[in-house]
Amino acid sequence: MPATALLTDLYQLTMAYGYWKTGRDQREAVFHLFYRNNPFRSGFAIAAGLSDVVDYLRNLRFAPDDLAYLGSLTGQDGRGLFEAGFLDHLAGLRLTCDIDAVPEGTVVFPHEPLVRVRGPILEGQILETALLNQINFQTLIATKAARVCLAARGEPVLEFGLRRAQGVDGALTASRAAYIGGCSATSNVLAGKTYGIPVRGTHAHSWVMSFDTEREAFQAYAEAMPHNCVFLVDTYDTLQGVREAIGVGGWLRERGHALAGIRLDSGDLAWLSIEARKLLDEAGFSKTAIVASNDLDEHLIESLKGQGAAIGIWGVGTKLVTAYDHPALGGVYKLGGIRRPDGTWEPKMKLSEQAVKISTPGILQVCRFRSDTECVADGIYDEERGAPPEFTIVDPVDPTRRNRFAPATARETLLVPVFRRGECVYSSPALPTIRERVRSQLSLFPPGIKRLANPHRYPVGLELGLHERKTALIMQARGLS
Repeated sequence: MPATALLTDLYQLTMAYGYWKTGRDQREAVFHLFYRNNPFRSGFAIAAGLSDVVDYLRNLRFAPDDLAYLGSLTGQDGRGLFEAGFLDHLAGLRLTCDIDAVPEGTVVFPHEPLVRVRGPILEGQILETALLNQINFQTLIATKAARVCLAARGEPVLEFGLRRAQGVDGALTASRAAYIGGCSATSNVLAGKTYGIPVRGTHAHSWVMSFDTEREAFQAYAEAMPHNCVFLVDTYDTLQGVREAIGVGGWLRERGHALAGIRLDSGDLAWLSIEARKLLDEAGFSKTAIVASNDLDEHLIESLKGQGAAIGIWGVGTKLVTAYDHPALGGVYKLGGIRRPDGTWEPKMKLSEQAVKISTPGILQVCRFRSDTECVADGIYDEERGAPPEFTIVDPVDPTRRNRFAPATARETLLVPVFRRGECVYSSPALPTIRERVRSQLSLFPPGIKRLANPHRYPVGLELGLHERKTALIMQARGLS
């Protein structure tokens, strides 16, 4: 992606200036990017956006025109906001951090670090906003898409959201994330070109309305594109539209082509699809698909499934690409520790009156435990202290709830090396590979985690030693120890 170092909030640069001005800019620090609550009241989320993060970091430079702009900024006294020496420092800035992240397509949960940044505090601070921007939105949309695809129970889901997306960049990244989450194709042609996503589409109501009759419109379209005929049948009378489509379908069949499908975009989708299926089957078009659209989401799809709808392909737009019912993931980026001059680490923790907002100190990693058939729990631990062979996790909401795992329990760590000393050591997988990872990952989790409503809460907790250390620091900070 064409990246610029100015993709940041001003306060990241004012803090960077403060670090530089006070001589603290090279102090080693560790930051973690995570989120606090699953979106959509879901039981999980799907990590996405890492590929764009890698591209951004590879191109991280302050260009001359960036520096000229920063040099033009003024403070409240009208003087330059930044000294020339600081701008010279930014001109020579090159990434030297170690960065670890959860691979795209991984099933993740609240409080688990999705990205860990370790290096000079000035660099780590500058990266915050851009990393959140790229991880937050794509994780949100990939999660929504995964839920929609779960509701569709293996039937194809087409992403139709370009016209309702939040701008050009929002549309492109939404199409990418939706494909990762499980959508089969997109209507967004630029996303198809950019990311290699399959594209799908036929015609709109305006095509039908531009002809004197519906039959004439379908016939003209069939003559123009006989190999791409999915007719939109609800411009006037839906079931009559199905009959007209069947008539043109016969003409297509005589010429060696097929009526690929009909699309329903309004009305009682359950009843109309059932009646349309009867008409199609009676006319010998049992292989003609019924496509449905019209403000669909996972809940409406599940409801239609429960009503016996005869829909085989689902077109989902607005409520997918805008994350209609949960418009922001709410990911955060918190300082976990700073290295002291003697080489030891000083843990750092944000306190809050809300327990969910108290951050976890340390250099964090996630250990995922598995049985023979599925994932059973995740433990967050301090990598500096290591993962104990016998691993106990403590529930962050109820510390009396604990899970113990014997040394022989199968486990894997989720964060993998992405950059080392500023050099990329990670190869981003192809988009179909990431998409397949989502399918494979979801198959490893119990059905209760994947329920659309009232999902089971997957066990995630702090390793016992980290929990005790965090508790002691909270008590100390509040003068209770």
